[in-house]
Amino acid sequence: MGAEEAAAAAAAEPAKKEKKKPTNIVIPPKKPKLSKAERRALQEAQRAAKAEGGGSKPKPKKGGGDNNGAASNNKASGADDKRSTAEGAADGEGQENNSGSSATDIKKDDKTVSLFSHLPQPKHPTDQHLSSISSTIDNNLHPAVPTLGHLYQTHSLLGGNARCRAMLQTFALLLQSYTPPPDTRDFRVDVDHSLLKPAFQYWTTQCRPHSVSMGNAFSFLKLAVANLERDLEWNEAREILLESLEAYVTERIQYAGKAISRHAGSKIQDKGDVILVFGRSEVINRLLLDAALTDGKTFRVIVVDSRPLLEGRDTLEILSRAGIPCTYVLLNALSYLMMREVTKVFLGASALMSNGSVLSRVGTACVALLANSNHIPVLVGCETYKICNRVQLESITGNELGDAEEVAFTDCARVGPSNRWGEEKKKDGSVLSDWKSQPNLKLLNLMYDLTPSSAVTGIVTEVGILPPSSVAVLLREMNPDSAFKGTD
Repeated sequence: MGAEEAAAAAAAEPAKKEKKKPTNIVIPPKKPKLSKAERRALQEAQRAAKAEGGGSKPKPKKGGGDNNGAASNNKASGADDKRSTAEGAADGEGQENNSGSSATDIKKDDKTVSLFSHLPQPKHPTDQHLSSISSTIDNNLHPAVPTLGHLYQTHSLLGGNARCRAMLQTFALLLQSYTPPPDTRDFRVDVDHSLLKPAFQYWTTQCRPHSVSMGNAFSFLKLAVANLERDLEWNEAREILLESLEAYVTERIQYAGKAISRHAGSKIQDKGDVILVFGRSEVINRLLLDAALTDGKTFRVIVVDSRPLLEGRDTLEILSRAGIPCTYVLLNALSYLMMREVTKVFLGASALMSNGSVLSRVGTACVALLANSNHIPVLVGCETYKICNRVQLESITGNELGDAEEVAFTDCARVGPSNRWGEEKKKDGSVLSDWKSQPNLKLLNLMYDLTPSSAVTGIVTEVGILPPSSVAVLLREMNPDSAFKGTD
């Protein structure tokens, strides 16, 4: 059999060699290699020809004879027709919109600072936001969800505690008015996917990025739902969830604020202290009020504020009504006061990173660093539920962008302590009043900055005053999983 196969293979070889190539195949000569400058010049010439409307001739395909050439010409003419149709449609759309929209125009109109272009752009508050409540009902969203989202978006709710408390109260309202479908197999999955996640995603994507406190509270609620018994009746499970939400607010926010006030208040002398605070912090205001009204201590407070939100005005009003002597200054006068009068600095925090750095309202890092350079103790009041397991070294990678229009206003972005947006815009003909039409002008409004742990003397939590290096240990001890571990 081997000899027969070899003979057959030998007989087949001449047949392959005798096969002639078709005469209609034209092998094009090799193109000469062009330099980089020549290729660039050729591309510019092709672009110029296309801009004039003539376009470039279609290249014939390899192996194109008479029939193939005709087919390629038909394809080329079809492509030209499609191209002309697309160009006509684009021209018509441009005429309808009255906007010469192109890639260059979009890039030219982009007013985002390139260093922070990776951050999500802020959502602009509009009066049509509340009118979208009826449309969200069709999307299985409770009307309370877009209502709270509007408060987030317009900065009517500021501060980690206020935002988190409002979110949990809204979730309690949703749980009270919710009933799982009768054909559901596991109400826990239905509550998570149909009730909790849509609301949280709406607030985060459509309104404003969530804070660390909101994220931790939402994780707590999801864990509480997952740890429910599957055989429970919905009414009983709802009562357990409502009690868990109430206990979270009471223990992690209210009781934590009282404990922080007690720990930090012990560092205030009976007489003569000059305490500096920045912006507005719920826990800092509470400890100052307790020290003055409950403990009877005598001290003076310097409230440092900065544009555009000017949250320090709320702090000034609260402390002044309580009879505490106050001084109100802006951030640019900080260096003089820090060297002359201040004895202690109390700061709030939006989040506490696992490496001990503090994320707070932009300007906090300036206050802490200046106090540290003048050897003034810096105490940061922060509840443990604001601790984040993330390590952050700077304020560029993770931050939040505010509305750039707020920077253009010389007035406060909010009208008084009611936290409402100012309706009047500045129209005095200055550069900032028409900044979007200025080709070389960009505005940046950052919401937070990061204070390094080296500039912080101590972190005041409900468990005591700790050094920044102990945050990682505290994070491990305050793991939310331990709240639902059963005991034998």
